[in-house]
Amino acid sequence: MSISIQTTKTALLAAGITLATVMSAKDAQAEDIQTTVFAGGCFWCVESDFESLNGVVEVVSGYAGGSIANPTYKQVTAGGSGHYEVVEVTYDADVVSYGQLLHAFFRSVDPTDAGGQFCDRGESYRTAIFVENADERAIAEQAKALAGQELGQQIVTPILDAATFYPAETYHQDYYKGTSTVWTRRGPKSQANAYKFYREACGRDERVSELWGNQALFAS
Repeated sequence: MSISIQTTKTALLAAGITLATVMSAKDAQAEDIQTTVFAGGCFWCVESDFESLNGVVEVVSGYAGGSIANPTYKQVTAGGSGHYEVVEVTYDADVVSYGQLLHAFFRSVDPTDAGGQFCDRGESYRTAIFVENADERAIAEQAKALAGQELGQQIVTPILDAATFYPAETYHQDYYKGTSTVWTRRGPKSQANAYKFYREACGRDERVSELWGNQALFAS
């Protein structure tokens, strides 16, 4: 009798473990993890902005849209390569939708500026949205049209077919919260403080607030 009871207990325990494993696997599969690529000027700033959004899993700074494979920061910012500074946003579509990301993107940049963003000028700092398919393009076109209606101005941000994404150099990743010491015009600063100084001096938040008012989601 004791052997039978022990066998039953062992079988129930095994069944419970199996059920928990299956349920856990289903939960993992239920997450709708997607990626999208935006160009919004300085990728340090765009990375900082989007990593603060609920539902965003990861943001990686990089380059896309040009003619050179594995470009360097120097090559991209020198101009001529065709690359944009971009971020690849990985997000849980069950928490934040593609449309919501686009809404936030437009209100974090100056989409009326074709020559760059804020103090950063040149082709690598232009805005752009890279889309994977017709559905994404349709949603992006709607978001662009809405932005134009709300601003009453022409939106110059192009909607481009997806291009190869090249991650930027390691020192660019999570730059806004780095602890290394860097040199600025005001002397040595921690990387995080240098980023704050750059963002303020570049006028990003000031211009976005001027354009979007209380819709400027990330402006401080």
